[in-house]
Amino acid sequence: MPEPAPALSVVLVLPAGVPPAPGLVPALDAAVRTFGCTTEIVVVAPPGGVEAARAAWPGASVLAAPGDGYGVALARALQAVRGEWVLLVDADLREPGPAAAALWAARDRGEVLIGSRFVDGAQVKMPGPRLALSRALNRVFSRGLSFGVRDLSSATRLMRRKTLAKAYDARGFDILQELLVRAYADGWRVVEVPIAYEAAHPEKAYPRALGVGADYLRRFWALWKLRNSILAADYDDRAHDSAIWLQRYWQRQRFKHITELVEGQGRVLDVGCGSSRIIGALVPDSVCIDILRRKLRYDRKFGRPLVHGSGFTLPVPDASFPCVLCSQVIEHVPKESPILKELDRALAPGGRLVLGTPDYSRWEWVVTEKLYGMAAPGAYADEHIGHYTREELIARYTGMGWTHEATRYILRGELILAFRKPK
Repeated sequence: MPEPAPALSVVLVLPAGVPPAPGLVPALDAAVRTFGCTTEIVVVAPPGGVEAARAAWPGASVLAAPGDGYGVALARALQAVRGEWVLLVDADLREPGPAAAALWAARDRGEVLIGSRFVDGAQVKMPGPRLALSRALNRVFSRGLSFGVRDLSSATRLMRRKTLAKAYDARGFDILQELLVRAYADGWRVVEVPIAYEAAHPEKAYPRALGVGADYLRRFWALWKLRNSILAADYDDRAHDSAIWLQRYWQRQRFKHITELVEGQGRVLDVGCGSSRIIGALVPDSVCIDILRRKLRYDRKFGRPLVHGSGFTLPVPDASFPCVLCSQVIEHVPKESPILKELDRALAPGGRLVLGTPDYSRWEWVVTEKLYGMAAPGAYADEHIGHYTREELIARYTGMGWTHEATRYILRGELILAFRKPK
């Protein structure tokens, strides 16, 4: 039988030409023993350092770095780990035990925990110029990538293995950013935990800081595109406060219209909820459904019941909700799909349906879509399959005996309709 997977994998990437901090191995051993869980150690050593690493840490799984660069070595280790949790330890951390213990104690707070040097409670011992440089680099990249994280470059972290990607593109220190970008895009919770930091080899700090900055600059555009992808778990929520006025206005107008139309209607079924702040405005026993698990992971912050499911086959009983909401979904599927019938089925007699979609009979939307397609190729404009009009949707529902109760527009392009189902 295969050996059971451990609860924790400890990962060390040893830099070329720099020996591990003298107390690194015994300090980590002592800290991990207090966790009361099964553990494996995975060490990635530079060429020529494999035997020395095996001698320093008997029983560890020692791998040879498959190429140059911190990112290449770390990616190799992350492919090899088997634990439910992965503890990445900075090999230049003078006393890693307290940092490891602090991260392990905080593991219930998120899926990715960063041992942070720049949050309240952290203790940092490094020369003033190097501290200023590190803070500046982290501030610039945190803002550029829209992270609420102060220490993107910390190499001491605790991560659930399920948050890891199958492969990483980074070759250098930019893998530390890529790990966070992918975690955010997949909806995992990222939390900073204060640690005590002191480098074992402070003379190496400046070259490393400059290397980190160079790696980050080289990959910034690729990471920015991934961070701002429409598939990112927090895309809709972030758009509410976007620095782009039009995007911010559009998202806030949608929030205003929809929350007004569902107010007082009772329990809401939100189909294709995405990560909109509308979720948090619904009555507490509402149910939000989405086909993308990463969106639902992110939506945990709103405190509403979440269900993974498809609008083609809603996992709810017939006539079970007094209000059904479906905004910016039906245009993404073919018109012959069963989604509209499923929305009708889930709505109770006498209930209200709130339906949002672009109005393709309005020149304002057609122009907006073309401009958006030029500004963001491959984004929403290219995903619209079903092109609806206000007249078409009103005719469908009034033809079934429903009552058309409201029409709202955003910049005369995005259409939001409210219908009442007959009793």
